[in-house]
Amino acid sequence: MSEKIYRRVLTIAGSDSGGGAGIQADLKTFAANGCYGMSVITALTAQNTLGVSGIHPVPVAFVEQQLDAVLGDIGADAVKIGMLFSVELIAAVARKLRDYDAQRIVLDPVMVAKGGDRLLQEDAITALKEHLFPLAEVITPNLPEAEDLLGRTISGRAEMLAAGRDLVQWGPRYVLVKGGHADGHNSEDVLVASAGGEGTWFGAARVATPNTHGTGCTLSSAIAAQLAQGLSVPDAVDKARVYIQQAIRAGAAYRLGQGHGPVHHFWPFWG
Repeated sequence: MSEKIYRRVLTIAGSDSGGGAGIQADLKTFAANGCYGMSVITALTAQNTLGVSGIHPVPVAFVEQQLDAVLGDIGADAVKIGMLFSVELIAAVARKLRDYDAQRIVLDPVMVAKGGDRLLQEDAITALKEHLFPLAEVITPNLPEAEDLLGRTISGRAEMLAAGRDLVQWGPRYVLVKGGHADGHNSEDVLVASAGGEGTWFGAARVATPNTHGTGCTLSSAIAAQLAQGLSVPDAVDKARVYIQQAIRAGAAYRLGQGHGPVHHFWPFWG
């Protein structure tokens, strides 16, 4: 029997006890997109569909130990980075990724949870820009996160494009500015590759549902899974957006909890 290989994707993120976002959403997404998922947990959260009631950061030394265990033995074809709580943690993760020459890094700059709970310390924003942005193949801020990073409000296509152009100057190869928080019948994202680039626009009709918990985690993880399989960033973004759109549609009719429910990660396999 011929030897087979897995497409390996590592998520470095926080654990969501409610299962809709974070590590749990990432691993579901990797599996649904044909990849072998691994995890390095950076924080434990007490979380459900109503919000985050507690955060317990994992000691930085143990995060480093997890990274050594996974990357030193199994390796990774792509890496997704989510919730990183502190300056020290951001610096440690960046150092380990450089040590292991990690490639195809997708950074989701998680700052605020769906319910408004802050998941990133204020002083860690600068560290994120300095240490991790230059390592990233693509970063995926939503509008509030892009506003937080740039210190200004963003409204409309022209300002979204300008935000992408400004963010890409901090080192990532691509920036995907997500417009899901904007108004309108369609949700539009723009992928920017250079400070002077025109950007590539992606659009889809909005789905009327409260079940949008974990959409950012899921999209960035789907992008990482597609990069692990050899797709270019524009193609990976395109395919990942189709996946998340279908996951939102498939999960719209389900009811789980009393707040923002999850998307349906396994829509290709059961409904």
